[in-house]
Amino acid sequence: MPQSLLRNHVLKALCPEDFALLQPSMHHVELDIKARLEVAYQPIEHVYFPEAGIASVVATMTGGRQSEVGIVGFDGMTGVAVILGQDSSPNETYIQVAGNGWCLPVENLRPVIAASQSLRASLLRYAHAFLVQSSRTALVNGHSKIEERLARWLLMVDDRVDGKKIYLTHQFLATMLGSRRPGVTTALQMLEYRGLVHAKRGEITIVDRAGMVKLTHGAYGGEEQRLFGIAGG
Repeated sequence: MPQSLLRNHVLKALCPEDFALLQPSMHHVELDIKARLEVAYQPIEHVYFPEAGIASVVATMTGGRQSEVGIVGFDGMTGVAVILGQDSSPNETYIQVAGNGWCLPVENLRPVIAASQSLRASLLRYAHAFLVQSSRTALVNGHSKIEERLARWLLMVDDRVDGKKIYLTHQFLATMLGSRRPGVTTALQMLEYRGLVHAKRGEITIVDRAGMVKLTHGAYGGEEQRLFGIAGG
């Protein structure tokens, strides 16, 4: 596919010469819900550039408690550890909203990164943006109320999906926010009571986006939107 027709921000931001280095090794894939793209502490064999859908990067504590530390949509790519010269990550990455994208074997990516300084710089810019997103998430999770965290997370997903509906279960939301399911259910009911969302089993629709942004009390705003722009080059 011509670079100009791609949706993925990282690929679109590459100079034509760097894109030409990657293109022969890329192939299009469907990204099904719950598909595991990276397994914690296991060698990363492929990186993915979503065109649609969302991948979650999830950290796990001893005992099995989990929390999302980053999301990747058409704004970015998986495999930040590879960009930073590592073979694996302590986190796992899997698809939470089905979509499609481009898959590139790591064995083909590494020599191209080594050969092209401009490609390496482009991918490092994205890696920095992703790490800032993760640190922002940690800050918000430590200081914001659960309804503010939920509103921010839904807004970030809304930035990266087509249409108005977000298909997620309460249990999945609890995992993403590192919270208990009853707390997430109560927070979602509060958002619905205020007329900000409409929720039914496995499906959430944002009704009042401006109201959602206001509810976050600064947890979502210019920083999230600026990072989205950075990822897009």
